[in-house]
Amino acid sequence: MTDQQDDDRTPDAQSGSNDDQDQGRGKEKDEDKAKEGGDAKDGGQVSPAKKRKIRIVLVVVGIVVLLAGLGWLLYYQLHGKYFEETDDAYTQADTVTVSPKVGGYVEAVLVNENQDVRAGQALVRIDARDYRAQAEQFQAQIDIARANADAVRAQIAEQESTVAQMRAQLAAARDNASFAAGEARRYAPLVEIGAENAQVLAARRNDADQGARQVAAQRAALENATRRIVSLQAQVRQAEAQAGTARAQLKAAEVNLESTTLTASVAGRVGDRQVRVGQFVQPGTRLMTLVPLGTLYIGANFKETQIGRMRVGQPAEVKVDALPGLALHGHVESLAPGTSAQFSLLPPQNATGNFTKIVQRVPVRIALDAGPETRRILVPGLSLKVEVDTRNAKDDYQRIKDHEEERQDAHEDARKERG
Repeated sequence: MTDQQDDDRTPDAQSGSNDDQDQGRGKEKDEDKAKEGGDAKDGGQVSPAKKRKIRIVLVVVGIVVLLAGLGWLLYYQLHGKYFEETDDAYTQADTVTVSPKVGGYVEAVLVNENQDVRAGQALVRIDARDYRAQAEQFQAQIDIARANADAVRAQIAEQESTVAQMRAQLAAARDNASFAAGEARRYAPLVEIGAENAQVLAARRNDADQGARQVAAQRAALENATRRIVSLQAQVRQAEAQAGTARAQLKAAEVNLESTTLTASVAGRVGDRQVRVGQFVQPGTRLMTLVPLGTLYIGANFKETQIGRMRVGQPAEVKVDALPGLALHGHVESLAPGTSAQFSLLPPQNATGNFTKIVQRVPVRIALDAGPETRRILVPGLSLKVEVDTRNAKDDYQRIKDHEEERQDAHEDARKERG
């Protein structure tokens, strides 16, 4: 019955019910909008207490920032500005290029790449047969020169005997000539008084003349034999000089022979090994490089505005990218006598119309105070960050300034006195 009554309701009654429902929903929406508008009005207004809190926070933040700035400024003026820092720094070593002095075929390579070697250790051996033959040839020339000198000395001994014999013959000839001259003088008075025939006197005078000529001949022969000795002595000196030349050539050949074995001039590690067995190498060919890791140092390039207080011996702190979190220590060893640009292949020439000032950098060599364990890790070329403590020279600038002012004042006084 009820269902039937509901169904029997007229359409007008049903539409009225729907209108009531729509009006109720509209009222609810209006109430929600009113609430949202009230909330918006309440959010747009800030209470005085909240404003005070915001002002206090801003004041506190400003004071903190101001104190931080003053603290940083105080730290910089008293401490920070005396510490010069750069990251344009690298580990370096005085590497040694291994090159042969003589040419030839490589017979053996005695070291491997990246091998640690000691000073004097053999690295490469070149075929030495040609140089050994040269040394033997020069030794043979020395022996020949010595033999020639000995032969000439024997001739000198024979010649000296001949000279002695000729001296004796000269003495005999002088005696004969003296006797013949005496006979001629003795027969001359006898011929004048007629006791002897004139022919006998003529014969005696002829004998005296022949004796004199014989003496002159023996004297000339003696002088010739003596000069022969001098000539033979010169031949001895010549042979000795030839022996000396051969000895010098032998020493050079022995040096070349020794140079066929290349040894390490310093202790270090082998790098960039380019030589191979059987390779023909010329003098000066780069075979490998020795890196003395035990003598590593730091090359730091500081700006020209940073080196005013930098002095030799000042302490430095070094941070290596390869060892994060580890700070090493060192000290300034030396400063370069010029900027990096001055030692470049093409130094800059600024005498032009288009000039742009660029801050130059000065190489500073820093000795690294590190133990063997650390040095075993470090190799040339690693990137570093270096900080140098220049506080011990903080008064140098003022002292230099005062000195220059005094010098200028003295110069001005002197100029006024001359004027």
